Amino acid sequence: MNATTRENGGLRQRDLNALARAEHADPFAVLGAHRDAGGAVVVRAFLPTALHARVLSREDDRVLAEMQQGSLPGLFFAYLEHDQPYRLQIGWAGGEQVTEDPYSFGAQLGDIDMHLFNEGTHRDLAGRFGAQPIQAEGVDGVCFSVWAPNARRVSVVGHFNNWDGRRHPMRLRHGAGVWELFIPRLGPGETYKFEVLGKNGVLPLKADPLARATELPPSTSSKVAGPLGHEWGDSQWMSERDQRHAISAPLSIYELHAGSWRCEVDDVGEVARFYNWRELAERLVPYVQQLGFTHIELLPIMEHPFGGSWGYQPLSMFAPTSRYGTAEDFAAFIDACHQASIGVILDWVPAHFPTDEHGLAQFDGTALYEYANPHEGFHQDWNTLIYNLGRNEVRGFMLASALHWLKHFHIDGLRVDAVASMLYRDYSRKAGEWVPNQYGGRENLEAIEFLRQLNDVAALEAPGALIIAEESTSWPGVSQSTQQGGLGFTYKWNMGWMHDTLHYIQNDPVHRAHHHNELSFGLVYAYSERFVLPISHDEVVHGKHSLIDKMPGDRWQKFANLRAYLSFMWLHPGKKLLFMGCEFGQWREWNHDHQLDWYLLQYSEHQGVQDLVSDLNRLYRDVPALHDQDCKPAGFQWLIGDDAQNSVYAWLRWSKDGEPVLVVANFTPVPREAYRVGVPFGEQWQEMLNSDAERYAGTNYGNGGAVTVEHLPSHGQPLSLSLNLPPLGILVMKPV
Repeated sequence: MNATTRENGGLRQRDLNALARAEHADPFAVLGAHRDAGGAVVVRAFLPTALHARVLSREDDRVLAEMQQGSLPGLFFAYLEHDQPYRLQIGWAGGEQVTEDPYSFGAQLGDIDMHLFNEGTHRDLAGRFGAQPIQAEGVDGVCFSVWAPNARRVSVVGHFNNWDGRRHPMRLRHGAGVWELFIPRLGPGETYKFEVLGKNGVLPLKADPLARATELPPSTSSKVAGPLGHEWGDSQWMSERDQRHAISAPLSIYELHAGSWRCEVDDVGEVARFYNWRELAERLVPYVQQLGFTHIELLPIMEHPFGGSWGYQPLSMFAPTSRYGTAEDFAAFIDACHQASIGVILDWVPAHFPTDEHGLAQFDGTALYEYANPHEGFHQDWNTLIYNLGRNEVRGFMLASALHWLKHFHIDGLRVDAVASMLYRDYSRKAGEWVPNQYGGRENLEAIEFLRQLNDVAALEAPGALIIAEESTSWPGVSQSTQQGGLGFTYKWNMGWMHDTLHYIQNDPVHRAHHHNELSFGLVYAYSERFVLPISHDEVVHGKHSLIDKMPGDRWQKFANLRAYLSFMWLHPGKKLLFMGCEFGQWREWNHDHQLDWYLLQYSEHQGVQDLVSDLNRLYRDVPALHDQDCKPAGFQWLIGDDAQNSVYAWLRWSKDGEPVLVVANFTPVPREAYRVGVPFGEQWQEMLNSDAERYAGTNYGNGGAVTVEHLPSHGQPLSLSLNLPPLGILVMKPV
């Protein structure tokens, strides 16, 4: 060994140059304790800007050696008599630091973790990778790891090292493309990012794809998270969930945006702050119980940089947004819902992700999470990138995200966003702007396989959880089992029903006779899938008008139309979903920067709509005929589907036990006296609900609570009723 090498702790010039430029691909080969060519033990530490350093015994903090600084500023080294556990005492301009040397620890992640990661079958990525507080060799610290197979060097940076990428370069686990480093004496709450040296230089600092906590936007750092510190009290709910989620059970979903449902406002009515999850639970849970919904559905709560995306452009697929508190706060919210017998569904977005430079885009300098070809990897509609689900690691990343919410947070279901955009390679693309699959077709085979695997894995790992597709095309078998060739979803949103019925109800009643089939057409295919009928946030934004503002006519007619439409929805086969504000007839479109217009409930018409929704939910839950054959043709029977002239419909809903409910709808503002409707049996039929009742701010036109059966055959039935049909109203009746 020549003198120059000796004075640099045995390092050659190329190693010194690589350390100085932060380009060393194998820092563990040169840092930490090593034997030099002569067999001596040398400890090396690269500590740019440090003033001095010494080696201490880890056993008793004795000074083992004063460290020297060689020709490379910041490279400290010392020779020891023998190899032994040690600490470093470092003098910085701001004070002294005593810590174990990260480069004195071996690899922390096991070969099985790496193998499963590469296969895409590791189901607990967030519990092993990312930033994990652990104890190594009796020392507390954090094991950081990140997938970046094409990077030349990756470092952990944060306040703990002045965001200096030279200080903590990571070890590459070559077979997996995963970089890892155990940094002693760090713990939960520490902010960090990864500095990645790509092929063409250092990239913008990257947030951890597997972070379980983040800074509050607009800050973008990841935060080290410890184990979830929440003691669950929902064992009864979880044990009963399978039964509650049976296809024959009622499912009525209240969709909401956590930030704008209700928040703290200032003196002029502007948002002062969001409620955190615990405060939200105190207000939301009693409200949902009062309204009678079985579940709530939250717009995406995974951390997202831009609030205006409503969460649909998330970047941290394992971290609840810090806008509303901690992971523990979120768990407490879910627990409170469960203890009140309310299920929680999350919107989840596996179709695409935003291009923010701190996110997944070009993560290691290459198209890692996304397709490289923009004709496959770029969403023109949303200016986002598309996950390359053909890569094992990306597919495994997304499956682990789904299971993280279902298992870690006891989430009861995922509503999978934008499924149609995943299924078709030519989705929203012109000719020449898309890449065919290997067979020349338009189907995205990788995404199809992913969705099937998602549903199979969820059924196995989180039994009883609902996986619901927002799928807007006629793709066959969305809710059919994967064993039968379907995609395996529990339910599919019925977008066709939503479009047709909203188009019908927006017509002036005088024109409805010409659109009569738009209300009835949904029954042609109602049993081709298991459906949820959705009136979602998408229908009350971007100039589409609020639900009540879509209704034609004067103020009275608007409210009557709204009540009739909501009643029609609740009495139609299919599970229910309604977006917040629609349940009391909010006039203005939803704005994520403002809370709902709760002041409207002082007016009888708005209170009436809310009371109707509450009664519809009660009826839907309590009357088996309205839910237990929702997905079976035997649960529905047309009586009158062709009276276009009067815009009247009538049908029976049947329970599994043969108990009928009669529904009669009049979609004109004309009261119809003595309108005859056939019924199968009974001596008297009792009104269970009248959407025109005075309780709902209606005219109270009806049948005095009950009608006696007449022995006059009608509509193919042996008996009939002579009914007074309320204007723009719906009657629900049962035999007594």
